Amino acid sequence: MKLKLFFVIILLFLMSSLTKAQLTAHTLVHAGYVYQNQSFGEIGGRLLLLNNDDVIFRIGASGLFGSVNGKFAAMPKVQADVLFNFEKNVDLNHAYYFLGGAEITTQYIAPKVGVTLFGLVDLTGGYAFPLGTEGLHGKKLEGFNLNFTINLPIVMIRDLLE
Repeated sequence: MKLKLFFVIILLFLMSSLTKAQLTAHTLVHAGYVYQNQSFGEIGGRLLLLNNDDVIFRIGASGLFGSVNGKFAAMPKVQADVLFNFEKNVDLNHAYYFLGGAEITTQYIAPKVGVTLFGLVDLTGGYAFPLGTEGLHGKKLEGFNLNFTINLPIVMIRDLLE
């Protein structure tokens, strides 16, 4: 029940902040590596929402796939990030963004911070708090969390295939 309430609060927060301004939306596919007491591969999609280049909202869903205690494991993951860079008067404007956000799976919730280059390559770290006591195949996923992700805009993929 608490988990459903958490999702509702996040959804209401995102919806209320998005209704204040007209936003441009871009779709991305992403693939990456996640370390959470185990190594996982990640693949999924994201929606990038921006009004200007200073603050960007990003929401996404993905799947984490790996081996836990010798057994194949798959977990769904939902995430929300805010990317920001207020630097002005530079040669290459907004080459990097700082980001803060959170991710939630069926096993843990993890606030995170990090940096992204051109919005295409992300490196984030955080701390995962377990949801429940059972764990995944007997292994509790908590503690230090590291993510490395490559984001590819759908438009870029379409242009490469033509």
